[in-house]
Amino acid sequence: MEEDTTKTEYKLRPMLCELNHLSMPDGSAMLMQGDTSVIAGVYGPVEPKAQKMIYDKASIEVIYSPVKGPAKIDDRMVELYVKESCEAGIIVMLHPGTAICINIQEIQNNGGLLACTINSACLALINSGISMKFTIAAITCMIEKDSENIILDPDNNQLQNAKAVFTFTYDSIKKDIISCNTTGRFTDTEFVECLHKCKQASSCVFDFYRDVVKRYANSI
Repeated sequence: MEEDTTKTEYKLRPMLCELNHLSMPDGSAMLMQGDTSVIAGVYGPVEPKAQKMIYDKASIEVIYSPVKGPAKIDDRMVELYVKESCEAGIIVMLHPGTAICINIQEIQNNGGLLACTINSACLALINSGISMKFTIAAITCMIEKDSENIILDPDNNQLQNAKAVFTFTYDSIKKDIISCNTTGRFTDTEFVECLHKCKQASSCVFDFYRDVVKRYANSI
């Protein structure tokens, strides 16, 4: 289903999602944000490897596969951000001694890949039926070099003129920040301004989640 999130002043690229895209996982989602697309699959709770078992809660494992070649250091960082963000939302105490595995495959990257990856993982978790305290939404923004304007959800062409790029993740209840990734140079004032603007824009993503769930409610 497609949602035009440009209805508000916080303009994001159009989003398209298909749940149950894969047959083997317990939950899956293919998400497109503009021309950036990712597929996520969730398996679990399953029996973990002995060395990764946590006896009082579920362990979260994330495997990220880039579109070309083996995973690199930057891809391991993506795995860490997805793991920490999703772990904050999942009620891990309900499944002690188990593992919840999130597999993510990059399809195309045209900017905002980390945000798209986190959002696709959240949609796959919703599709899997795993109990969550809240859903999570990630938003990317950038500051232009010359004008110093803040642009939400930039594509690769816009990112070439960025002096700083931010990806913030928020929860759906209090809109508290869950994780933050930054590159470039910026002032404290610019950071706070980007944080606030992305926080407001996260409502568009949470509304999109609701619309997706309404459409797929009979098949989840």
